[in-house]
Amino acid sequence: MPATTPDSDPGRPESESGQPDRTSDSAPSNTATRLAAFASSRGRYYAVFLAVFCAVLIISNISATKVIGFGPVVTDGGAFLFPIAYILGDVISEVYGFKAARKAVITGFGLQILATFVFWLVLISPPGPGYENQDAFAAVLGFYPRIVAASLAGYFVGQLLNSWVLVAVKKRMGESKLWVRLLTSTGVGEFVDTLLFCIIAFAGVIPGLDFLNYIVVGFVYKVAVEVILMPVTYRVITIVKRHEPSYAR
Repeated sequence: MPATTPDSDPGRPESESGQPDRTSDSAPSNTATRLAAFASSRGRYYAVFLAVFCAVLIISNISATKVIGFGPVVTDGGAFLFPIAYILGDVISEVYGFKAARKAVITGFGLQILATFVFWLVLISPPGPGYENQDAFAAVLGFYPRIVAASLAGYFVGQLLNSWVLVAVKKRMGESKLWVRLLTSTGVGEFVDTLLFCIIAFAGVIPGLDFLNYIVVGFVYKVAVEVILMPVTYRVITIVKRHEPSYAR
């Protein structure tokens, strides 16, 4: 079954999760609790998580074209759903490993590029008889390519860092202290993601101190959502591990 130890032999074959396979004689009793298990990305639930992950990413980026404000708090429409993408990324990384998480990120961005191309194609097409909302359509989705560029830069780096840190901590600590790797990976990934996304998407659009407010609020909010929903994340990860036949126990 797929798993790794901190001192795994680099010559061992890799599993679907991108981790070296564990053999019966590879885990001495004094290191057994440190083994990091992963399920195959061909498992029962990976495709479901991949589909939801991509849907959340696309919906969030379309929603992010609107800047919103609740009193002194400045954010964008993507704030309602985007943190869920990181939670899904944590589940995928924890259960299926870094290679599977990387596949999800690349798939999501490929779909983002497709969505951007389609919106652009619709935008440049001449409006039909009776259609009077061309300017409104352009005002909203004409901004979408910049949002996607920001997402491609921020989320690609941030989510890969999130997954890499989570898996690295898991390989060191084994199955124990899931909360440590969830918080550590989220803090690193969300900080880089938020910084890159805000600068590329809204630098020059949101003025002065409001822009700094936007960055700080975005980061704090996303991490807070992760903390608040951590019991749910724990429960989902536990259920998926239990029901994935390929997950090493």
